[in-house]
Amino acid sequence: MSNAADSFFKGKELLLLEDDLLLRKRLQAKLENMEVEVTPCETLEEARAALASMRFEFALFDLNLPDGESLDLFRESLVPENTLTILMTGDGGVRSAVEAIRLGVADYLNKPFDLDELHLIFGNADNLRKNQRLIQHQKEQRRRRTENLFFDGSFRQDQENLNKILSVDRRLIHNLPPLLIDGPTGSGKSTYARWIHQNGPRSDAPFIAVNCSAIPENLIESELFGHEKGAFTDARNARIGLFEAADGGTLFLDEIVSLSPSAQAKLLLAIENGRIRRVGGDKEIKVDARIIAAANQDLRTLIGQGQFREDLFHRLDLLRIKIPPLNARDSGIIALAEHFLSILAKKYKTSFPKLSPVSKTYLTNHSWPGNARELLHELERALVMSDPGKELEIQPSSNAPSAAAPEDWLNESYRLPETGFELEKEMLRLIDLAIRQANGNVSEAARLLGVPRDYLRYRLKKGESS
Repeated sequence: MSNAADSFFKGKELLLLEDDLLLRKRLQAKLENMEVEVTPCETLEEARAALASMRFEFALFDLNLPDGESLDLFRESLVPENTLTILMTGDGGVRSAVEAIRLGVADYLNKPFDLDELHLIFGNADNLRKNQRLIQHQKEQRRRRTENLFFDGSFRQDQENLNKILSVDRRLIHNLPPLLIDGPTGSGKSTYARWIHQNGPRSDAPFIAVNCSAIPENLIESELFGHEKGAFTDARNARIGLFEAADGGTLFLDEIVSLSPSAQAKLLLAIENGRIRRVGGDKEIKVDARIIAAANQDLRTLIGQGQFREDLFHRLDLLRIKIPPLNARDSGIIALAEHFLSILAKKYKTSFPKLSPVSKTYLTNHSWPGNARELLHELERALVMSDPGKELEIQPSSNAPSAAAPEDWLNESYRLPETGFELEKEMLRLIDLAIRQANGNVSEAARLLGVPRDYLRYRLKKGESS
């Protein structure tokens, strides 16, 4: 026996339930040779007593016993979930095997079997259980991330729209209609897509996300639809595409505007027919993948420019979520920032920081061209660099992109004050700026402002008299 088998079984407790005396002794001897602590039983009553008084890492049960089936122990909830159980059966009954797996048995053996394979059977079952637990853990982590979505204040309308989509999904379950998520870069389109998946009827099925812009144009069709062996130079083996991988679940196509016209045509056919064809193949494959597409550009404009298919747009645009830019959220930006800070404080194991008045002013006045993603990064940077216990100071990044084009005089991050705005006074300030720039030449200042010279004199005179 290998060292791996020694370490796997050594010192572990195993409950052996077998009414055949000869087989029970052979099994017990074999297991004890693996340094397993064996508790032998030949009836259900003995097993019930053992389970009530002891904890077992492993269990090896015969199906049929003098006083019933060993599955009765599972039906009575006597076998703990963390007890790895293998079932032995001599009748080869498929019905019993299927029910056994459903009740919690890790695997089953048909008699007779090679006793030397016991450690392999248990080892494989243990690895499978660990992998399943890892997958479950990853799903829970993804679910917790989507649970952290912020839906208060100006974000409440987003939740209402998402819930409307969910109500449709739960009624249909199968052949779910496509969903188009429209919003600027960094606004949370992928997060909303995951939220829809995690809270919908397909939460236990795959969620496959693909950034269309990150895949070379000559490979995109192979990635989406798969390919057959020999379909192209490097196709040494057949390979399923992302559509097949997402069958029964969700396929999220981010930056869908990057798809080539050929890929757009094939995507349209796949959505309409529910079937795909691998590159180099002639067989149609039925798939039921829910399509969620995301776009950070106006698709109608791209249609007018000939860069996006109009028929594909109308097929995707059956259900839509439109995410506004962050600077349209008004006071919701402060609430979102505090929500992000509560998450970041847990991540960095620090106390929840209070935003300083200067920080709040900056948060509400900044244009946030990077939207929620930029806000999160700004907050994380400030939190990491701040002193614990002090108010959090957030200042503009030195490399922050300008909110407006160089030729645009308007600072788009500016917010009108709550107390109101004196337009007449500010017009005089603008005129004064033009005159100073023109070195006192009123005619030149009028030209810069695009107004007649007499208009400037009128405004200046009115200002002096007020």
